[in-house]
Amino acid sequence: MFLTITTTGTPEHPATELGFLLHKHPEKAQAFSTSYGTAHVLYPEADDQRCTAALLLEVDAVALVRRGKGKGRGGAPDAALAQYVNDRPYAASSLLAVALSGVFSSAMKGVCNARPELPAAPRPLRIEVPALPARGGPALVRRLFEPLGWTVTAEPVPLDTAFPQWGDSRYVRLELESADRTLAEALRHLYVLLPVLDDAKHYWVSSDEVDKLLRAGEGWLPGHPEQKLITSRFLSRRWSLTRQATERLELVRLAEADDSAVEEIDNAVEAETETEERPTPLAVQRREAITAALKASGAARVLDLGCGQGQLVQALLKDPAFTEIVGMDVSMRALTIASRRLKLDRMGERQAARVKLLQGSLAYTDKRLKGYDAAVLSEVIEHLDLPRLPALEYAVFGAARPRTVLVTTPNVEYNVRWESLPAGHVRHGDHRFEWTRAEFRAWARAVAERHGYEAEFIPVGPDDPEVGPPTQMAVFTLTTPKEAKAA
Repeated sequence: MFLTITTTGTPEHPATELGFLLHKHPEKAQAFSTSYGTAHVLYPEADDQRCTAALLLEVDAVALVRRGKGKGRGGAPDAALAQYVNDRPYAASSLLAVALSGVFSSAMKGVCNARPELPAAPRPLRIEVPALPARGGPALVRRLFEPLGWTVTAEPVPLDTAFPQWGDSRYVRLELESADRTLAEALRHLYVLLPVLDDAKHYWVSSDEVDKLLRAGEGWLPGHPEQKLITSRFLSRRWSLTRQATERLELVRLAEADDSAVEEIDNAVEAETETEERPTPLAVQRREAITAALKASGAARVLDLGCGQGQLVQALLKDPAFTEIVGMDVSMRALTIASRRLKLDRMGERQAARVKLLQGSLAYTDKRLKGYDAAVLSEVIEHLDLPRLPALEYAVFGAARPRTVLVTTPNVEYNVRWESLPAGHVRHGDHRFEWTRAEFRAWARAVAERHGYEAEFIPVGPDDPEVGPPTQMAVFTLTTPKEAKAA
């Protein structure tokens, strides 16, 4: 099993800087013990103009069988067909990917203590893998590497050169070239995509593989056009792990689109605790008011947008009048807690058919939200920056357009009645604003006018004669079809 990495140099940056990046001296041939054999690092050529580092992995077939019990424990099909005679010692696979991460771990992380400035500097790179199993052929090899900026040459290896009529094998000779690529990026691409092309792993795939995939895929995997295939194959098609990785990658994508940190996006639940929200009288009254308004509207299929930990979804499930309840939130942590609260894994088939949890952001239109009778935004809008409200408005009222929309938000005038709330403070640290009754009504009426709705307002909680209720709710009812309003 063989791989070479070649770079060229300039007078300012000689090619032998590759030795610093790999932490392996060009004048030495070094050997490293692995679980399945010995990895050798050597330099076939090394001067200022051109330097090539080679990784040669000698696989111990007996150790592979003993440790994998003859099946590779990761479902490696070749090992299942023949315990001792297979392509594992010769063709690039997860064995080579693991050797790369072990032998070149510092280079993969982009760390060079001797020359700290080198890892971030792009350089010309050429990578050659003489025998790479490619389940999907050369076309798949190009689909995986070309979106990452590589110039790809993937030549099929014939089954037998003496009998060309037999056709090509599933192996290719791979060459990757890039004029400006950091070595760390290149190694991370290989670490993920070599086992993906082989579509097999020599070890048991557990939950920590998701973390490995996300670390190696940082910066390129969330936006890769073949993300689903890469994720599924890297995790040996284990559905639960694939779903977990996909959810986390989607959160990264949303954070990048929002120009925010993942922690800022996934903040619906405190990181330290995942306990259920302690119910308060006002929270109960709010859910009761929402349920009553939904029943009055005649809604059967309901969206809970920004569902958080699922308290409202749980309350609505108790009423058979609601035949379908969909909870959506941007935070996977919140959705996980909601799933546990609802006991989705133990729910009966008929009840489970009534509920669905989705990850999504109200900053974008989402075709999954169309066709519902009602949508609820309970204590949601105040968590958005004011410039983001038009995007939410269009996603809900302009694109999804349910017949009824319920919006609740704190009444800032009532804050003076909270003895524990310091003057001038909002009720929650993540609130970007809190409106007076006049401000909320002005916003709601403008939204209704723009999108063909009528708005009425209902107090939630004790309606103080001076400062109003603690929570204010707007009930939007669709009156003008979208097509008629556009005309």
